[in-house]
Amino acid sequence: MEFDVTHRVHGELVIVTAAGEIDVFTSPRLRDTLQQLISEGHVHLVVDLHDVEFLDSTGLGVLVGIFHRLRALDGSMVFTSPTERVSKIFIAAGLTKVFKLHPDLDAALAASPAYPGQMTADAEPASEEEGGRGQT
Repeated sequence: MEFDVTHRVHGELVIVTAAGEIDVFTSPRLRDTLQQLISEGHVHLVVDLHDVEFLDSTGLGVLVGIFHRLRALDGSMVFTSPTERVSKIFIAAGLTKVFKLHPDLDAALAASPAYPGQMTADAEPASEEEGGRGQT
């Protein structure tokens, strides 16, 4: 599966969906997408890892760096639906002490400080003009 990253915006909350392998080759695209969202003022992110097949140390480094940047801005980042393989990578790296991994999107949304209480997992994707697709 080719790497892809998309997002959908709902108020202050952004759901970022990654798919494929996050590695030394694709991590820059993920980092650029997340940094662009932050530069646009989106500081509360839910990262959906359901379709991520592999995550290496470079990808973990991107997520840790973005997490620290968001904390400095009083933002947040929570994760949802990691595969068993990706969950094991977070555990082995000791990152489950820092990052919360939620079993599904509803649980991750509810855990986000920006959760408006009315959003559901089937929120409409952002249009292309709003940045609904990641850079390719």
